[in-house]
Amino acid sequence: MHLTEDHQAEVILAIQEAELKTSAEIRVHVESHCEGHPVDRAKVLFFDLKMDQTDLQNGVLLYLAIKDRKYAIIGDKGIDAKVPLEFWETIRDDMRPILSKNEYGKALSLGVNRIGKVLIASFPYMEGDVNELSNEISYGV
Repeated sequence: MHLTEDHQAEVILAIQEAELKTSAEIRVHVESHCEGHPVDRAKVLFFDLKMDQTDLQNGVLLYLAIKDRKYAIIGDKGIDAKVPLEFWETIRDDMRPILSKNEYGKALSLGVNRIGKVLIASFPYMEGDVNELSNEISYGV
């Protein structure tokens, strides 16, 4: 299940804007179904998408399984060493009421914006920063 073109554009713009202020790499992955726990699925995708290969270990994956209404946010080692454990849960909780209205683009954009704002402190944008990961949304089955 894909997002509408407008929702895709909204999410990609949020990623681009967030990455102008932080050296962190943010990706969004969307699929219809998630068997099992969404954090476990996100961990598999994190490696499949080669998000563990950033120089500063500062990749973040926001994962959403639309039909199963499951989602998760996970970060690489560099981020987990610098942000509080409840960081991801707070952002997920902020997204919940928007997702319950099926406003996927809005919810994902909110999540990306919040991730970016928090990561500015630990991973500020650096001169000559290279975009190591695609800003495009990836899709599964």
